[in-house]
Amino acid sequence: MTDAPSGTVLSATCPSRAALEVVGSKWALLIVPLLARQPLRNNELLRQVGGISQKMLTQTLRELERHGLVQRIDHQTVPPHVEYQLTALGQSLSEALVVVDRWAERHFAAVASARMAFDRRR
Repeated sequence: MTDAPSGTVLSATCPSRAALEVVGSKWALLIVPLLARQPLRNNELLRQVGGISQKMLTQTLRELERHGLVQRIDHQTVPPHVEYQLTALGQSLSEALVVVDRWAERHFAAVASARMAFDRRR
């Protein structure tokens, strides 16, 4: 079997794999659709994304910013007021991720049932 042609995510050498790695993280899948609604401050994100630590939120936001999906806006005030918002690129991604979020919400029970059935067979 030969490797998939270059230029597709199935190819080990395709640069799009780096983009998939960033957007495929659990936290990015939750943060990007949340920021699609409105710009949010760090503490607002921390409150709304259940289970994320401050360290992981900071790392995820930096990765999303590094890849051009999120923009950090420092309002240069005292006390500091920093918000995060999606870039145009991030907004385009958000449209796809919202569909994934809704799918997970609709089908979590079926996925859990299939997992339990599989585990019982093992």
